[in-house]
This record gives sequence, C-alpha cells and structure tokens, in this order.
Amino acid sequence: MLFISHNYKDKPIVEQIAVRLKDIFGQDKVFYDSWSIQPGDGIIDRMNQGLDDCELFLFFVSKNSLESKMVSLEWQNAVIKATKGSTKIIPVKIDDCLMPPILLQSLYINLFGQGLEVALRQIIDISQGKNTFQSGSQEFSNLRAYKRIENDEIIIECHAEHYLEPISSYLFLTQNDKKDFKIECTSDSSHENGFSNEVKLNTGLVCNGQLMKVSRGTLPGFPFCVKITKVSTPSVDIIGILHETKKDQWNAIPISYGIKE
Repeated sequence: MLFISHNYKDKPIVEQIAVRLKDIFGQDKVFYDSWSIQPGDGIIDRMNQGLDDCELFLFFVSKNSLESKMVSLEWQNAVIKATKGSTKIIPVKIDDCLMPPILLQSLYINLFGQGLEVALRQIIDISQGKNTFQSGSQEFSNLRAYKRIENDEIIIECHAEHYLEPISSYLFLTQNDKKDFKIECTSDSSHENGFSNEVKLNTGLVCNGQLMKVSRGTLPGFPFCVKITKVSTPSVDIIGILHETKKDQWNAIPISYGIKE
C-alpha cells in the first residue's frame, strides 16, 4: 500500500502523481483521501487503517504540509513505523521549504528542483523496488518554468533564475495533437514555432513537441512566456519542457506550479 500524505492546498500537484500511481498500481493499492475516504466513513479510522497498511509513505513536503497539524501526525506516525522496519518514508519536496531535520537523513525526491516527470519516474522505480537514486547534490538548473491555469488556459513562464541564457528555444511536450490547442507567445511579438510528432525522450517516453523560439536570450526578469488554449479537446496539458542548450542538444527544465514570487 502506498500512502500519500499531503496538504489539501497542494492537490493541484499531488493529484497528478496520485492518479498516475493509481493507473499503474491500482486504486486499492494507493491510499489517497479523494478516493480512499468516502462520505459516511470515519476520517480518523480510515486514516489509521491506511497508515497501518502502508508499506511506502509518500510525504509531499511543502510549506503548507509542514504547517498542517494533521499532516504532521501522519508523517510522525510513519517515522515511528519506519524505525520498526515496517514502513519506508519517501519525502517528495514540492516547493522551496526547509526540510525537517529528521528527514534529512533520507535522500528525498526533489520535484521542485527536477520537475514532475523526473519525480514521478523515481517514485515508480522506488515503489517497484528499483533504487535509482544517486547520492550527492541535486542537478543545478538556471532555468525554471512556472505553470498555472487562468480562465481555462495554461500560462507558462520560462525564467532564467540567475544569469542570461543566450538561446531562447523551448520544446513544450504534450500528449495532445497539434489540432487540439493553440499556443501563443505572450512575451515577444516575433517568434518561430513548429510541431513535432513522436518525440522520444531519454526516459523512453514518446510524446509530441511544440517548438517556440525567439531571437533574444532569456534573462532574469525578462522571461519567455506562452499561453495555451484548448481548441478541439476537453483536456490539454504540458507534461514537460525542454530547452535547447546548443544545436540539437536539449535539456529538461524543472516546472513549478504557480506564479514566480
């Protein structure tokens, strides 16, 4: 049983992972309050049952969850079980919060620093008994994408956090077809674009890619911004973003959810 411990304010991020885990392992193997606690159930009783049955405790660490008394009770209970060897705790960092000292002894999954798809791949591997972590510091990225929903449109801002990135060429990865959506560059009046089918990533994932490119660099305080509007489908999503570092070389950039502070 996988137990997903989180604060309700973080559901826009956490639910994307919960649903993917449900599709892989089955709903009865993933304890997530949205489907594991139904009307009429005793909340405390169901939580206790889920904690008793869990073998892998996914603690989504954020400023919100660290301030939640309920979440604190959940992960502290899991720590006790972990000392007895009956539960494995996997912290998943989803914002720029400070990790609790008691969890620093474990290498955590850095969704905030590495993006959703990398974090999900690690969670799946650990759940299947594949230890894919490498010790050491997390990989540095000067670029970070900030993604949010406004009026049923996807807004993405690609920010250079520390210094100039001379190439502003981005590939927005999606499972949708070209006809499903319209993409506009809202930061620059002149840009290049193109659509590629069946882009194969190093992870083995195959998806489509929408290229957006401008001639200027991406500077701190001057992000590259796009707006995505669905056209012929009820659902459109961007599952990853690649940045062209030099000709024909692309690196994934981390995605945060919300507005850059």
